[in-house]
Amino acid sequence: MTLSLADKDRLDAFWYHCVKNQHFNIGYPESSDFDYSYLQRFMQFSINNCGDWGAECNYLLNSFEFEKEVMEYFAELFRIPFEDSWGYVTNGGTEGNMFGCYLGRELFPDGTLYYSKDTHYSVAKIVKLLRIKSCLVESLPTGEIDDHDLLQKIIAHKEPHPIIFANIGTTLRGAVDNIKIIQQRMQQAGIARENYYLHADAALSGMILPFVDNPQPFTFADGIDSISVSGHKMIGSPIPCGIVVAKRKNVERISVDIDYISAQDKTISGSRNGQTPLMMWAAIRSHSFADWHHRVKRCLEMAQYAVKRFRSAGIDAWCHDNSITVVFPCPSVAVWKKHCLATSGNTAHLITTPHHHDSSKIDILINDVIADSRQIVNVRNVVCEQ
Repeated sequence: MTLSLADKDRLDAFWYHCVKNQHFNIGYPESSDFDYSYLQRFMQFSINNCGDWGAECNYLLNSFEFEKEVMEYFAELFRIPFEDSWGYVTNGGTEGNMFGCYLGRELFPDGTLYYSKDTHYSVAKIVKLLRIKSCLVESLPTGEIDDHDLLQKIIAHKEPHPIIFANIGTTLRGAVDNIKIIQQRMQQAGIARENYYLHADAALSGMILPFVDNPQPFTFADGIDSISVSGHKMIGSPIPCGIVVAKRKNVERISVDIDYISAQDKTISGSRNGQTPLMMWAAIRSHSFADWHHRVKRCLEMAQYAVKRFRSAGIDAWCHDNSITVVFPCPSVAVWKKHCLATSGNTAHLITTPHHHDSSKIDILINDVIADSRQIVNVRNVVCEQ
């Protein structure tokens, strides 16, 4: 493989750009404090995890043995016996959510997918791709699904088999839908537990809630049927990835035999990245439960620090319990572009992911938001005086 000098120069320039901005992120939930250098030697191999990690495969260069251990870890974390579960390392949270919705649709072909207005935008794509009936449910001002609206719409539609998409940490506000109350609403609607499907999107919070003292309900023991979590967010990875876990009995409905690779396949994609299971395996093997607990605790403390700093300056900032997403009024375009913030309407947020080992970047952002807020107030005062 030979590149021209011009091409090498371009790559060198991009390298310096990446080094300069490695820890830039404060507005999006990606952690950059990872080190997989020990795995770098595997990049010379075409490792392909096509098919089911639990079955024989004719393609020898796979990382199935490591992927299996990753799935054992997450089955325990999400409180389902490993033998009763099945899942895999995905390309990201969206694939995991699609997998969950796919299982729900296969279980209930006549079912309608109910999801809130605060649900991640990818669900609208999933609805189109799966050609599944859907219904948008109102959200509360703090981001949780409006369970009263959910109940009313299910009753109005005379829905026999709802497929519920629950957020375990919404994208913008970090809100956690109360899956216990959702199940109570299903009872009120006269729908037996075996007649609806409950998927949990825990892209960010899936690696937060297992390590806090008082987590909101989110596991299989709490009543879910499947769950998706991102690997590049709280865990951290140079390649976007995720983990999806579901009940094995539901997954068996979609299993197919593939003679070309002499293997079974239960996944969304065909060829799958064999490097990311190695990364997830290395991450969980190199961190004890106490390590994760400390990591999460530090992030939560940093979020509370940010809220207090904002509020001491008169800025209405807040965050949910067990959330590292700090919500505040959207600043000027100049400020949110400078800090690469995610915004929606009049709302912005910062996310205290693990690579923020101190408050320096958070302080710079907050100082800019405070100065921006005061400038806006001064302009309004001048206008009022004229």
